[in-house]
Amino acid sequence: MGEAYPDLVKQQDFVRTVVAREEERFRATLKSGTALLDTELDRLGPGATIGGSVAFLLHDTHGFPLELTREIALERGHDVDEDGFASEMAEQRRRAKDARKGGGGESVEVFAAVSAEHGPTHFLGDDSYAIDANVLAVTDDSIVLDHTPFYAESGGQVGDTGVITSPTGRARIVETVYGAPGVVRHRFEVLEGDIEVGQTVTAVIDGERRDAIKRNHTATHLLHWALRETLGDHVKQQGSLVGPDRLRFDFSHYEALSDDEIVAIEDLVAGDILANSPARHYETTKDKAEEIGAIAFFGDKYGDVVKVLEAGPHSTELCGGTHVKALGDIGPVKIISEASIGSNIRRIEAVSGMGPLERLREDERRIKAAADAMGVATDELVDAVERRVAEVKDLRTRIRDLERQAAAGRSGELAEQAVDGIVIARVDGLDRDGVRDLAVAVRDRAGIKAVVLGTAPEGGGVTIVAAVAADSGLNASELIADAAKKVKGGGGKSADLAVAGGKDPEALDEALDLVRAAVRS
Repeated sequence: MGEAYPDLVKQQDFVRTVVAREEERFRATLKSGTALLDTELDRLGPGATIGGSVAFLLHDTHGFPLELTREIALERGHDVDEDGFASEMAEQRRRAKDARKGGGGESVEVFAAVSAEHGPTHFLGDDSYAIDANVLAVTDDSIVLDHTPFYAESGGQVGDTGVITSPTGRARIVETVYGAPGVVRHRFEVLEGDIEVGQTVTAVIDGERRDAIKRNHTATHLLHWALRETLGDHVKQQGSLVGPDRLRFDFSHYEALSDDEIVAIEDLVAGDILANSPARHYETTKDKAEEIGAIAFFGDKYGDVVKVLEAGPHSTELCGGTHVKALGDIGPVKIISEASIGSNIRRIEAVSGMGPLERLREDERRIKAAADAMGVATDELVDAVERRVAEVKDLRTRIRDLERQAAAGRSGELAEQAVDGIVIARVDGLDRDGVRDLAVAVRDRAGIKAVVLGTAPEGGGVTIVAAVAADSGLNASELIADAAKKVKGGGGKSADLAVAGGKDPEALDEALDLVRAAVRS
């Protein structure tokens, strides 16, 4: 197989890593899906059918295959409503189809007619900010020109905004998209008057916004190169969004980036920007682009003639967006977030230009506010916080010691309430740890077989604790199983010391009564 696919041999360690992580993810999926299915099967009566909506939830949210749901259900004596599942799947496909449609029917016909008569709208390029153009069509919310300085949203880059002015009116362009293949649709809000078909208009884009987008878009290409340089050639673009305030880049990778990797990526990008190499943006044939090793971006479609961006000495990619002329125009680039968005797909967000400086100033304001709150200078803040954390930790230890002493004293009072060696009581005013310590203290007193304590802390929720003596013959988790369900909770699987949580404080007394009834029966 290595002879036919030599890349498999080169990348065998990477392939092993990805396969191993996929196995881990599937095991996690299996665990979460099985837990949900077990809960549903426990709720259903013998022989009942699992609803199609439940099977769909397992499939859609947890990635649980229908075949696996069916197999587990059959083992437990249940059927699955597969018709209901199919109906849910069909509804999901319908919603997705509706979401893709967009736009009104009449507008689509107008744009199609413009395309048939005039062909595609001519975009004048990166450096075109204001031009005169002729109006070819006007709908309720859109204008079509014969040529335009407005870049239409595509390739992950958002469209331009600006103003179009005619002899009889002005319109603010709030979005630029394609109304039909090649036909640029300028969506507008009326500022004054009307704009009519056949008029010559002045079209002016928001130049500051365009420049910010250009910086972020060229920075996206540099980040793509730096990611591949740092993480490996397996990194491929999986999507992007380039706006004026930030950029977003999705890429294939199997684990979270470390802090050191993020720093390395930022340093590579900064090095090219500081060198201020030119960014060349030009048209060539697709064959020539492939010959020079230009990388295609995810989701873009290319004809025989393509646009290539050479962003400095390292990044060469196909791209029809707008870009800076020199890398120094980008300014600093800072990665502000990194996260998983799917199996083996990561997402970074970054800012460029004034963005990093604005974030630095905001961080400085927050640090100054924190230092003021601590009563120290900013350069003393870390030491002050470490001292305060140590103080709080020490105080918590002292409080826990006092609570244990109090529990030991209170345990005698509760032990006196024992009936046949079993104590069941409500003890408000304690947190989860406090009620657990008290239960253990009561259990450890002479003559006590078991103790069940419940509390409803001021912060909300319910805690029920069961502690049983080793020679009691009782099971702590079984003692509070029904009580936990009563307070809309669960947990507590240990046989000698079980702690369960719940959501319904109002039901705590009834839950404890269930325990009393159970031990008497």
